[in-house]
Amino acid sequence: MTTVSTMRSAQVKMSSFIFLYFFTWSSSFGLYALWLSQKVGLDSITIGSVFAINGVFAVILKPVYGYIMDKIGMSKWLLYFVCAVSALMAPFFVVVYQPLLLSHTMVGIVVGALYLSLGWYAGVAASESYADRFSRLYGLEFGRIRMWGSLGWALAASVSGVLFNFTPLANFLVSSSTSVLMLLVLVSLKIGDEQLRNNNVISDNKIVFGDVVMLLKNRKFWMFSLYVAGVAWMMFIAEQQFPRYFVSFFDTKAQGNAWYGYLSTVQSGTEFLMMMVIPLLVNRYGAKKGLLFCGVVVGLRLIASGLTTDPVMISIIKPLYGLEISLLLISVFKYIAEHFHKKINATMYLLGYQAMIYVGSVVVAPPAGYLYDKIGFEHTYLMMGGCALFFTLVSAFTLSRCKTERDGAHDYTPALDAEPAKH
Repeated sequence: MTTVSTMRSAQVKMSSFIFLYFFTWSSSFGLYALWLSQKVGLDSITIGSVFAINGVFAVILKPVYGYIMDKIGMSKWLLYFVCAVSALMAPFFVVVYQPLLLSHTMVGIVVGALYLSLGWYAGVAASESYADRFSRLYGLEFGRIRMWGSLGWALAASVSGVLFNFTPLANFLVSSSTSVLMLLVLVSLKIGDEQLRNNNVISDNKIVFGDVVMLLKNRKFWMFSLYVAGVAWMMFIAEQQFPRYFVSFFDTKAQGNAWYGYLSTVQSGTEFLMMMVIPLLVNRYGAKKGLLFCGVVVGLRLIASGLTTDPVMISIIKPLYGLEISLLLISVFKYIAEHFHKKINATMYLLGYQAMIYVGSVVVAPPAGYLYDKIGFEHTYLMMGGCALFFTLVSAFTLSRCKTERDGAHDYTPALDAEPAKH
């Protein structure tokens, strides 16, 4: 097999893995808030607590996954474990999770948080980080790999609402089945020896705990975390219970569930297309400007969501989340590559971005759930949108520009501002 065909084969398999992962995730997790509300019968405050405790476990496990990934390089055994956990989602939800939530709610919340973090919350972050590393190893754009995840989410979302109305068990069975396929694709994926020998992605000097300590002392880490806290928190926490708000615009819950599934497909289709376009824009204008533009879109979308009372308008607003997630992911990976040493790439992504997002679930999700019940989704979204815009303005002064932006060049060149720890 020629080098070109080998490279093409690896790209197809990596893209297929990401496609199946997001198809699996979307089939069940896309309607998670509705399942907790309509099938389990939890109220807004309890659902907020579910997301908060999920966030605690995600915050703990994501940095662990990141550290492991930086230790093992392109080894896939962590992803094998994630696939195995995901394959058992159907029996877990039906036999363990729902009965515990109904009989011993707090125990169920804790057990569910651990399991979901191992398979999905931390698992998706590990998968995306591996895909980013793979794409740079082969000289590809991360967005050209990750866009297949958007397509997988879209295809699953197109039928998940209908399956959910029939029985949530169907959603869980689909997730478990596709997880097995995902595992088989991952087993067949082989990384080329040439890519492993000649690359500027994998560090021969493996991460040690001292590198994590140095990362936590780096000002750029905390300024980046400030952006995540002000913008990404609002973006993701608003999305957690958005299905409940969206459904309220329709005459019946079943009608709202179905429409939410359809529009989630449109949203994921938007994300799929944007993953092809956004890398060109971020390469041209820089990761910092990409992050700032994302913050503006997030703020305006949340404010518009709070102001509208029309089901047509909320349906138009909903797919903008696809633009936001594309801007955020592409800009985050490029910002990390520009400002942090390659040996801590996965740790920075899972600690500085992914884990920090779920700190927001711990801190903000319960108060958000309380505000949804007390003042309504509309006023809560207005507050969250205003917060996102404020922190976007602050980040215009606190986020760092890379050397290539200052010099007027637009090539994607990693900067090594974070020095490795001494052994």
